[in-house]
Amino acid sequence: MELTLERVDKIVGPETHLYPLDLTLAPRAVTVLLGATQAGKTTLMRLMAGLDAPSHGQVRVDGADVTGMPVRERNVAMVYQQFINYPSMSVFDNIASPLKLRGEKSIANRVQELAAKLHIEPFLKRLPAELSGGQQQRVALARALAKNAPLMLLDEPLVNLDYKLREELRDELTQLFAAGDSTVVYATTEPTEALLLGGYTAVMDAGELLQYGPTAEVFHKPKSIRVARAFSDPPMNLVESVGADAVRAQLVEALRQAQDARVGGADPVTLGIRASALHVDQRPGDVALPGKVELAEISGSDTFVHVETAVGELVAQLTGVHFFDLGSNITLYLHPAQVYVFDANGDLLVAPTRGMT
Repeated sequence: MELTLERVDKIVGPETHLYPLDLTLAPRAVTVLLGATQAGKTTLMRLMAGLDAPSHGQVRVDGADVTGMPVRERNVAMVYQQFINYPSMSVFDNIASPLKLRGEKSIANRVQELAAKLHIEPFLKRLPAELSGGQQQRVALARALAKNAPLMLLDEPLVNLDYKLREELRDELTQLFAAGDSTVVYATTEPTEALLLGGYTAVMDAGELLQYGPTAEVFHKPKSIRVARAFSDPPMNLVESVGADAVRAQLVEALRQAQDARVGGADPVTLGIRASALHVDQRPGDVALPGKVELAEISGSDTFVHVETAVGELVAQLTGVHFFDLGSNITLYLHPAQVYVFDANGDLLVAPTRGMT
């Protein structure tokens, strides 16, 4: 199915929850709604589903106007942050419920198939209350998949699960989505999750749709500082070009030489540096950024080092586990070709070449 929103917005009393936007979802693909809490993701999904009507604009499905059509009249499957199952029904009956409503045959085979894909076969005779949180969310996902709806909406479905379960389910969902025919909309606050799911990404902030396109394209070429910060974890380091200190001048001059004339003469710019572009081993063409360690955090297999430099505090993402003494001297290195350049309005001027990001 093709879902299109035309100049859709949502106003509640004096507050604007969603500013006017145009969006056509890529059919039979995953679209990630990426943004912080209160970015407008849930509001947008409720308009897509028919749970709410837009204040203005139209919602179209395959060209037909369905604006205001209630959710019960649409073929939509939804999964929420809080897993919702029928407590008095077994796992088998929970999954089978949409199949029974459609009067399908071979229900048992379909339930077994979905249970196998989501690794909940041993629990089919149990009640939801007898399962762990991760198992209950798998049941909710299986029931949504059983509906085989042309539009599937998932509102941060993994946010309440522990890290290991999120990783496991995310991998399984990516495979399930790729094998299905549904148009999938998946809301998340995590840039890493958007990258892992692939497909398309719509970046949202404070009720505005900032950019929509193939996930890799949006990540590598964010159209503005707002998009770049939303699609970076940790947020992108930003350095203003103004300032007379020698290190800042050296960085800007090296950047201008590396990026040739595209940077734009002496006009003020903002430099964007992803944490992963900074390293502690010098390489040919690098600019040195000496500083002091303010904080070092180990997360999984990476170490995030906060360094106070002459151009401000920078966060470097180093692969592996590293230990640094607080207040110790450190030099970060950066190749100018790995720097993003934004103009005075925050719009993208130059993005690194794909091989450098």
